[in-house]
Amino acid sequence: MSTFMGLETSRRGLFTQQSALYTTGHNISNANTLGYSRQRVNMEATAGFPGVGLNAGTMTGFLGTGVQAGSIQRVRDGFVDDQFRQESNKLGYWDTQTKAIAQMEDVLNEPSAYGLQKSLSEFWQSLQDLAVNPENGGARAVVVQRGQAVADSFNYMHKSLTEIQTNIGNEIDVTTGQVNSILKQISELNAQIKQVEPNGYLPNDLYDARDMLLDELSGYFPIETSYEKSGGRASAVAEGSITVSLKLKDGTKVTLVEGNKSATLETNPKSLVATDKSNTLITGMTINPVDGGTAIPYGHEEFLDSGKLKSLMNAYGTEDVKGMYPEMFAKLNKMAAAFGDQMNIAHQSGTDINGDKGGNFFDTKGPGPFTAGNISVSEALAKDPSLLAASSSEPGEKEVGNGKNAKKLGDVLFAKVDDLEGSTIQTYFQSIIGQLGVDGKQADRMAFNSATLLGAVANRRDSISSVSLDEEMTDMIRFQQAYNASARMITVVDETLDKIINGMGRVGM
Repeated sequence: MSTFMGLETSRRGLFTQQSALYTTGHNISNANTLGYSRQRVNMEATAGFPGVGLNAGTMTGFLGTGVQAGSIQRVRDGFVDDQFRQESNKLGYWDTQTKAIAQMEDVLNEPSAYGLQKSLSEFWQSLQDLAVNPENGGARAVVVQRGQAVADSFNYMHKSLTEIQTNIGNEIDVTTGQVNSILKQISELNAQIKQVEPNGYLPNDLYDARDMLLDELSGYFPIETSYEKSGGRASAVAEGSITVSLKLKDGTKVTLVEGNKSATLETNPKSLVATDKSNTLITGMTINPVDGGTAIPYGHEEFLDSGKLKSLMNAYGTEDVKGMYPEMFAKLNKMAAAFGDQMNIAHQSGTDINGDKGGNFFDTKGPGPFTAGNISVSEALAKDPSLLAASSSEPGEKEVGNGKNAKKLGDVLFAKVDDLEGSTIQTYFQSIIGQLGVDGKQADRMAFNSATLLGAVANRRDSISSVSLDEEMTDMIRFQQAYNASARMITVVDETLDKIINGMGRVGM
């Protein structure tokens, strides 16, 4: 046994505690760094003395030779990370749906003093006033103006919802670009990690950066991860290269990142917003695989109903005319068509102030049937309110005081229409608003529940991985005392050796 073995043992303790102190300082410095995981020094006892083997010396037992820093490892729990990403995926879906419904509710804005419901009520009231005073030119003008107000309300809703749908299409395009960027960054981090790990080091900061990207990616769609160990002198706790896969509804998985290669996604069609500003319904996603092979199209229905990307697709609409906004357009168009057709039928059954048969009350701004976007008061009626057929008299007869057809026009709002599943104009619109309110409440509730669960998992993960200044201060004192003790041990050994070297063999001097 070497005379200086005690010095070496204490020196190792000194340097190891010093590494622990430096790591503690690094943790404290990054206490507010987003995505940072606290790190610890994995201390391990060095091989005892004497060594093993036939030529090894013999003594009463192994004598400890001190401590060394085996590795500097970040503190993470992979199971909690997976749970966090699952909850993040759910929140991404419901939070996006909540926003899409909220924007729709802002446009429909019911009940309101300025919405379609109010316009219909005022239109009906003007027709009742006209029924009492059919010869009054002012009452006729008011009916035409209120009728145009109803048409304008339809037009406004259609235009506003179309603009929102366009924005959602743009958001899908931008989101797809963001996903591709994240996938590329993960593959680049894989390449850097594979360069460092074979040297025996743990690139903890690169691990943190990669996990932050995985957390962000999980909000867009459901992912599954696996790891491939690096070769060389890689540490046993090294994480290695990560493989990221997209989970589909049928249980299959599509590899998005493998080593230093990444796939790219693009919408079908590539741009959802056409140059003529008309929205093109989405068919799904095309994934260009990591191996550079043939691009594979995946239909909208193949994706799991989770994640921000699927929620955006559901809101924007698919080619089979399904989706939040296409379905709302279909309902409003059906209502506008029923309203316009029934008003025209009623108006044509009466006569105007001159005894002539009534024409169309509403026309379209272009060819085709009535829609919420093209309904308008007929140009002739808008120019000359006297053409309003308020009388029920026969053509050629002038009954200025007869306002029966005006009442009939008002009754259109409360008559059951076969095209509206037997509902009236009023009740059909109320059912639209009611269903929207139910969907909005459901989305709010699910978003709140998802956020609550995500918060709980995030707190659990923070309790494991985040930096606690109180805990770090405790560790700092612990490592400092151990460092001081090792330094004191060196002093003791030094004094002992000084006595042996300089104080022995001097008898009689």
